[in-house]
Amino acid sequence: MGSRGTDIFHPSFSTEPYWWEAWKPLPGRGHRDLPSRVDVALIGGGLASLNAALELARSGASVCVLEASVFGVGASTRNGGAVSSSVNIGKGLGGVKGRSAAETAAEKKALLVDGSQALGLLETIIAREGIDCDYVPSGRFTGAFTRKDYASLEKQCALLNEHTDANAHMLPRERQREEMASDFYFGGIVVERSGKLHPAKYYGGLLAATERAGAALVAEAPVTGLVREAGGWRVVTPRGEVRAEKIFAGTNGYTGPATPSLRRRAVPVASHMIATEELDPDLAKSLIPKGRTLGETKRVLCYYRLSPDGKRVLFGGRPRFTQVDARTSARLLHALMVQRFPQLSGVRVTHNWMGNLAFSFDHLPHMGEIDGIHYAMCCNGSGVAMLGWLGQQSARKMLGGSNRVNAFDGRPFPTVPLYAGNPWFLPLIGAWYRHLDKRDRAAAERETA
Repeated sequence: MGSRGTDIFHPSFSTEPYWWEAWKPLPGRGHRDLPSRVDVALIGGGLASLNAALELARSGASVCVLEASVFGVGASTRNGGAVSSSVNIGKGLGGVKGRSAAETAAEKKALLVDGSQALGLLETIIAREGIDCDYVPSGRFTGAFTRKDYASLEKQCALLNEHTDANAHMLPRERQREEMASDFYFGGIVVERSGKLHPAKYYGGLLAATERAGAALVAEAPVTGLVREAGGWRVVTPRGEVRAEKIFAGTNGYTGPATPSLRRRAVPVASHMIATEELDPDLAKSLIPKGRTLGETKRVLCYYRLSPDGKRVLFGGRPRFTQVDARTSARLLHALMVQRFPQLSGVRVTHNWMGNLAFSFDHLPHMGEIDGIHYAMCCNGSGVAMLGWLGQQSARKMLGGSNRVNAFDGRPFPTVPLYAGNPWFLPLIGAWYRHLDKRDRAAAERETA
């Protein structure tokens, strides 16, 4: 362990995800022939589509999942593996014209209550399908980047405990070292009802379960055309055509031109991660003594955890909202990691990778139907459990088996003028957010001094 000079890169530095050392996407998986006709064709091979396909197939529907590339190559195996207890209710509920405070409060409650079901579904599927994915209900600590953020977290804590089984509590700054070996934050919130897993192993287990249930998994089949016709749809791919009664899109941060109305509503944002070399065991254990996942309230946030074997730090964030070269991304993330854990300044990086998540313009997850296409997407960086639950809910809706409309179904899914899927504005927004973070942090430190 330890770097020489300013060289942070280990000799074995790789740009493949650390997670792929345990389960790697391979071309041979899911190379079934394209069926001629199915009840439901699902576009995209991510968590939303696989959970929807699993529910549909287990209910007796014929389904095919169309993956544009290789199954597992996208963000489903590239994320940090943190599993939230509910949903971040975002910024889109306040200040809506014509909505009373009571109506807003009722909507927040409905979103939190329904969102809290996502973690339970994930745990059920892991147990039912026997998926070995290092799942641990470890809890989560979110650090307050400023004193004002701590006050906001107190309000969030009260809402979570009132409407969900999050079992959350506040942790003042003077007790922060109970959760992490750092004084970087101004205290924070602990949410006991949350967890972590190995995302690639989870995805691999989910993929196998979906195939066992009878779903046709068709790789290297990007959808190039969707044609409405009597009785449903004709789906065009380079591997042939399939006719389907219904269509589901779970493309999230990789939504393409085949579904232009969804592309106008999903904003792809690049999220980057690094893995450190193996640490001294005592140092590794001291960093995050309770083994939780860690996050923060910073606008351009970071998220981090120990690897499943407890030997490395896995550190992620959005130092740039777009794609940058691997070494630039690694240097930026390493510097942010050392800000939080100065004791890691001499530690080298073995892996750097990135993946696209999807934001919505109202910062809320969405499911519903648009132009006759069912969809579930835009979990704004917290989709490991939520995308799966939205996929399952969409499947039940397509089957006609839902006994009520959940709070995420059919919500207005906003876009903005002139946006067609190319997020040209992200560098500007990223720079502005970084400026605001720097300003607010400086003010908080002046207050402390």
